[in-house]
Amino acid sequence: MAAVGGVPVVGGDVTIGGGGVLVVGFGNDLRTDDGVGPAVAALLVGDPRLAGAEVRSVHQLTPELAFDVSRVSLLVLVDAAADVAAGEVVVTHLDPVAVAGEALTHHLDPAGLVGLARELWAAAPLVVIVSVGVSSLEIGDRLTPVVEGAVPRAADAVAAIIEAHGRA
Repeated sequence: MAAVGGVPVVGGDVTIGGGGVLVVGFGNDLRTDDGVGPAVAALLVGDPRLAGAEVRSVHQLTPELAFDVSRVSLLVLVDAAADVAAGEVVVTHLDPVAVAGEALTHHLDPAGLVGLARELWAAAPLVVIVSVGVSSLEIGDRLTPVVEGAVPRAADAVAAIIEAHGRA
């Protein structure tokens, strides 16, 4: 199994082509560990390892992001995952050629966002998802200690993905 920044990659290779990079950390920072995506994005803003990449923090993936997604060659999404062990960081590759999604909604999953970009602008980037396993999704505005400890590892994984992108 391939690895990026010491994190195993599931589902694909992250040695990808050149072009712009968009990093989106998403989740609800009022639902304890669901806020890990925005926490990672906050750590990455201004990180010199991401030179030239745009970093955003959003509550959820919405159709409005599709245009920006269509203009980059790499999209890195950072999100919480209930199906991953708490504090574990997992990198997965989403094949933009194989994605399809329901676009007629106020929020989208990663496949739907990329599918919408492809449908409307005939362009879709490679997509890498950095997931962090959660311990709690209860109401609360702080990450649990185990997930807070995973934030730097997730940020390092994002930086390694972008570095691999720049070498391709």
